[in-house]
Amino acid sequence: MIVVQAPLRISFFGGGTDLRAFYALEPGCVLSTAIDKRVYVIVKERFDDLIYVNYSRKEIVRHVDELDHGLVREAMKLTGVDGGVEITTLADVPSEGSGLGSSSSVTVALLLALYTYRGEAPTAAQLAAEACRIEIQLLGKPIGKQDQYAAAYGGIRYMTFYSDERVAVERLDLSDGVQVRLGQRLILFYTGRTRSADSILREQTQRVGESLDALREMRAQAELGRAALLSGDFEMFGRMLHEAWMLKRSLAGGITNPEIDAMYGAARAAGAWGGKVTGAGGGGFFLLCTPPSVRDAVRTALRDFRELPIGFERHGARVIFNAHQ
Repeated sequence: MIVVQAPLRISFFGGGTDLRAFYALEPGCVLSTAIDKRVYVIVKERFDDLIYVNYSRKEIVRHVDELDHGLVREAMKLTGVDGGVEITTLADVPSEGSGLGSSSSVTVALLLALYTYRGEAPTAAQLAAEACRIEIQLLGKPIGKQDQYAAAYGGIRYMTFYSDERVAVERLDLSDGVQVRLGQRLILFYTGRTRSADSILREQTQRVGESLDALREMRAQAELGRAALLSGDFEMFGRMLHEAWMLKRSLAGGITNPEIDAMYGAARAAGAWGGKVTGAGGGGFFLLCTPPSVRDAVRTALRDFRELPIGFERHGARVIFNAHQ
């Protein structure tokens, strides 16, 4: 039996510039962090030649092509595992529509688990690139590339996406003290609803031409946010999140709604510097950056919403148990 974990992520700045419609024109940049909430994939050899897949439902099939679970099906085909296995996926948060990159984390974890099952040791770069291939090219999801790289590499990362499909991944070497201070200023709340990002991202992709100025500004915010973290200027970082959220709302319909607006308004009235939805929008989780002195006031203002305590995760996808010899 093999058990693999891969972290979820919070995207701070630059989301949308990792869509091919943008980075095919000019480089995109994203600043994000892996968090200590994870997905898990378990792969176990079976005595028979069947394929068992356990997630929100259970599938039992004889051939890979019969699987409904697209991520499992394509990961098995890509890695060359064609039967005689049982695969189980688990997650610390809702597996779809959370805005924390869970689908890409599952894909990366599946690839690592299946390669390990075959006795191979893929690099983080290989896992991320192949996860992008599965989700974007093979399954046609209208998503960007940041989530796969965040899951594969872990840590706080500044990523640059180029038109030739190269991705430069830089780890921000923040001291433990700076990370603690940053963590004391971030709060994550669940909006109470999950949503499919596909319609929002498709519209966003179609509108890239008319959104170029906003996307360029969001790309610049990724660089400024990187500088703010490296200098420990958390107030600047928080106020930039507010600016990023105002820009993000203009990219497509459905990114916000009256409930999210009211939630954010209450947090700002309680003293939060800024915040944003962590994924494409429309639901999932909302990140806030606040002065430590008003954290309790913000929590009181949002007492009707569930807080998800988070920390930073230094590691990307990794094998945590391997009894397969």
